[in-house]
Amino acid sequence: MPDHTVETFLEMIAAERGAAENTLSSYRRDLEDFSAFLGRALPSKAVQADISSYMSDLTARGFAATSQARRLSALKQYFKFLYADGVREDDPTRTISSPKKRQSLPKILSLAEVDRLIGQAEAATRAAHKSPAAALRAQRIYTLLEVLYATGLRVSELVALPVSASQRDQRLIEILGKGNKERLVPLSDTAQKAMRSYVALRARENSFAKSPWLFPSHGASGHFTRQAFGRDLKDLAISAEIDPGKVSPHVLRHAFASHLLQNGADLRVVQQLLGHADISTTQIYTHVLDERLSQLVESAHPLAKR
Repeated sequence: MPDHTVETFLEMIAAERGAAENTLSSYRRDLEDFSAFLGRALPSKAVQADISSYMSDLTARGFAATSQARRLSALKQYFKFLYADGVREDDPTRTISSPKKRQSLPKILSLAEVDRLIGQAEAATRAAHKSPAAALRAQRIYTLLEVLYATGLRVSELVALPVSASQRDQRLIEILGKGNKERLVPLSDTAQKAMRSYVALRARENSFAKSPWLFPSHGASGHFTRQAFGRDLKDLAISAEIDPGKVSPHVLRHAFASHLLQNGADLRVVQQLLGHADISTTQIYTHVLDERLSQLVESAHPLAKR
């Protein structure tokens, strides 16, 4: 016996919600797939166990979490309609949660690739340039790279650094991050030296003498933009023979965090340096520890070599 409630549901979302034809087709396919899974049982008579079994079947068939969530959403809308229309006295999907989308791991660069990138940028500062402006641009990208990899700053924090950050011999600089939260981040000697060299070159060229920004520009913000930095970084990657698709300011921030953890840094310390409010955000970087931990167990466990 056909279950006419499916057609009634589709008519409702077409008439009352103005659903497009593609949306209707999608709902129809999802509900027909559920009906095929149930076999002779009517979809409108399904119980919670049927829904749970169907979701498990989707997983077994290799459906991605996003596709499973869409199927479950269609079922939730369908059973909500049946409950509201008095066809059912309960909603079997009420306590069933959507499958969580697997969090993708961040792209990172290897230590060798970061060294090559920074080395290429540093070499460019020593090369002959056609104009003082070109020399200043070369020193700027090198300084941006050194500071970013030394601190792990967000690109928005990096390009908006005040020029005062380069005017004191300090190992820590104060950053105003998300939510106007302040934090201190360490600055390496190499990064400090790069900043001082860049500001000195600016002064010699009498460029942006009155600007409050470390990386000034003529744009509306008054400082270098994250988009321009990203563009320059990809150009540098090409010259360093690194796939430009792998390189961005955010990827270098990922590299900063991952390389710290690889070398034994505490997760809480990395959280503080990155300015993460919740350590769960930082924990995505722990995937880089898997290989290191395996090596430690292999070399240190008394039974590992038996």
